[in-house]
Amino acid sequence: MRDATQPGGYPGAVTLILREGRIVDFQAYGHRDLARRAPMRRDTVFRIYSMSKTIASAAVMQLVERGSIDVDAPVQRYLPELADRQVAGGDAQAPTLRPARRAITVRHLLTHTAGFAAGLPGDDAAAALTRRQDPHAAQDLAGFVARLAQAPLAADPGTRFGYDGAATETLARLVEAVSGQPFDAYLRERVFAPLRMRDTGFAVPASARGRIAELTTTGDDGRLRLDDGPSQREPGAPLNAYASGAGGLYSTACDYARFAQMLLDGGRIADESGFAECDGQRREGPGPRVLRADTVAAMLRNQLTMLDPPVHQFDPGEGFGFGGAVVIDPAKRSAPASPGQFGWPGAASTTYAIDPQRKTVALALLQHLPRTGVAGDPPRLSQQFYRLAFAAADAAGAAAQRSP
Repeated sequence: MRDATQPGGYPGAVTLILREGRIVDFQAYGHRDLARRAPMRRDTVFRIYSMSKTIASAAVMQLVERGSIDVDAPVQRYLPELADRQVAGGDAQAPTLRPARRAITVRHLLTHTAGFAAGLPGDDAAAALTRRQDPHAAQDLAGFVARLAQAPLAADPGTRFGYDGAATETLARLVEAVSGQPFDAYLRERVFAPLRMRDTGFAVPASARGRIAELTTTGDDGRLRLDDGPSQREPGAPLNAYASGAGGLYSTACDYARFAQMLLDGGRIADESGFAECDGQRREGPGPRVLRADTVAAMLRNQLTMLDPPVHQFDPGEGFGFGGAVVIDPAKRSAPASPGQFGWPGAASTTYAIDPQRKTVALALLQHLPRTGVAGDPPRLSQQFYRLAFAAADAAGAAAQRSP
């Protein structure tokens, strides 16, 4: 990580590794600004983008636990505007429409199998009609779903995995409709407060904006530059007009590690003392329960059993649970991993993994939007990071077994 954050590479990074509920490595590397004047800090705030999806999925599963949502119910039971779906075929200039063969269920939304346009072959007509409705221009989640409901699907629900933010934005609206609370308020009360995730939210208070890492990308000349999007122009402002469950959250290494450890421990942090290094306060014993153990087991289990093969579109060795990928065949995976390893990355080079076999959580947070095929774009780090982190965990476990 030191090498990767030297001049010419990424500006900086924060990594955090927990083993058996204890922080065993927590480092800040390089700088949080492109000019390399502000050293990276362990409490730096990052745009975590799609790592928000696991949190949104956990919120839905809380409502499933309470009996407020049936995961196999048609979503139109809760969001009537999503009834009577149509599927678009043909090309974008002359689309054909037919009724969908089944309704979208909550499970389909959780597993990205609802059939929304996702850039897959054959999606052109549905994608063009969805762009015409422009859901992302909505001012709130209700407006997002209302616009989305006017566009057809690209495939019948339950027939394919197609990764797209529309499913998770719909889940966020589902939380609002069922709980009666705005999505951001629900997360603050039911997820962030119990887990003491004090720096996580859809906007960053003015007092903390100096801790936000600058967002970089690579220019056509092969040199790093600041991204020219609104998030970099106004760091800490909401990333979307609505509270985006698909990618709208800011967070820190400590905050997200608490969330990940809660999942690894089966719905509550088993021992708060393991996080003393994060907040300088030593708390003993378990934290509040956020989810039941059986609910977490379902989230971390491959749910793509309706597909053949039961894997997601990006890796033949991985299925998908509720909110993240699950390793089901390490031999087919593009990088070494344990069966059952769970996690997901964010678009700006943030990534996390939970390894139940090793009892390990690993996070690497950077703030760079990669550009595939552009010379000079820094090399991806996640595979090597996990390889080294989990090898170290294995070595520590072997050493512990040898100790008398």
